[in-house]
Amino acid sequence: MFFIRPIERRDLNALFDMAEESGIGVTSLPANHDKMELKISRAVNSFTDNIAQKDALYLFVLEDAETGALAGVSAIEAEIGNQDVWYNYRVGNSVHASQELGVHKQTKTLFLSNDMTGATEVCTLFLREKYRQGVNGRFLSKQRYLFLAEFQERFNERVIAEMRGYSDEVGHSPFWEGLGRKFFQMEFKEADYLTGLGNKWFIAELMPKYPIYVPFLSQEAQDVIGKVHENTEPALALLQQEGFRFNSYIDIFDAGPSVECRLPDIRAVKESVVVDWVADENSVAIDDPRGDVWMISNRQFVNYRVILIAGANIKDGHIVLNAAEIAALSLEPNSQVRAVSMRPAIPTIRSSK
Repeated sequence: MFFIRPIERRDLNALFDMAEESGIGVTSLPANHDKMELKISRAVNSFTDNIAQKDALYLFVLEDAETGALAGVSAIEAEIGNQDVWYNYRVGNSVHASQELGVHKQTKTLFLSNDMTGATEVCTLFLREKYRQGVNGRFLSKQRYLFLAEFQERFNERVIAEMRGYSDEVGHSPFWEGLGRKFFQMEFKEADYLTGLGNKWFIAELMPKYPIYVPFLSQEAQDVIGKVHENTEPALALLQQEGFRFNSYIDIFDAGPSVECRLPDIRAVKESVVVDWVADENSVAIDDPRGDVWMISNRQFVNYRVILIAGANIKDGHIVLNAAEIAALSLEPNSQVRAVSMRPAIPTIRSSK
């Protein structure tokens, strides 16, 4: 059985290993031991409310209950752009028209922007290769919405996710080559690494402040605007299932798209319910990950936990859990759980809230 929990200081080495495995383009997982230690410290302080709420980082790990090994990581930034300046390009249009000459020309443009400052971000999604099977990826991604649903007052109504942009197998980014390199005398992987460390000051100092006309870029650079890395396509599909859509903003380095959804409109937030649970050792095991699988959270903050159960364990307005599941969730008697299906709109249970 796998379960989700907040990250702990003892997870530093495992998280650093994941950062090294994630490769170029995952800027929220920099392979730097000191920065990773600071990241974990910030997350630990966030779960104990020893940090300003707007600066909180909620970092979750997927743990194998049998071995204690960490299979993956995902996170929520309470508000982006408060500690570091947040930059994107807004994809827009510049229109040139003359009725007398019969000319009406629309040209795609890129505007350097801080428009998403203050938004909540779902981020840092990474599942180790040996665990990329069954529902692990979906679980790691979608469990964050139960946390958002439970603690909505801690987050902005605007929720975004930045997707890793296209680069080839050796880390070559056509967008960087077509634009960024004109202003930065460094390789894409170096700029990407510096950004992950939080060294974003050079962006403001060196990037042009005026609109960039997309037709001036190479065709290779134009072709990858808003395109995701092939390893990121499954993550994008999961976000789209929950209601996230492209919001016309892209990353300034690799042109990866940003997607957005209002917090109350996220599918798993809307459909989640608060219900009672009962203990029963005859609970049904998940035998088909393509079937009716539900995420169950314990509704706690400091000791937050999430597990998966089979939909067959939802009976008569409550959820049936065995001893191992109750222990994994750290449930107290007479408590309630929050539940939602991994698949949209399976109305088999009503909230007892």
